[in-house]
Amino acid sequence: MTEQTESKSDKFKRLATKRVKNAISKIEIIGNLASPGYEYTPEEAESISSALQGAVDKVKAAFSKQQPGKTDFKL
Repeated sequence: MTEQTESKSDKFKRLATKRVKNAISKIEIIGNLASPGYEYTPEEAESISSALQGAVDKVKAAFSKQQPGKTDFKL
């Protein structure tokens, strides 16, 4: 199917599948930071969790047609 004949629904499914798989992979890589090979404070761990949860909350809001602000993260 070419891009010209691809329906909006098919395009959504194709892109969503790829992007969600990529996001999950990146989140798993972030999770690797919890291994004993790294040192972090409880506050840093909470900051990471909060930033990730905030991003997920904004995605949920976008799908329910609400308009949240931009997610920013910095340790």
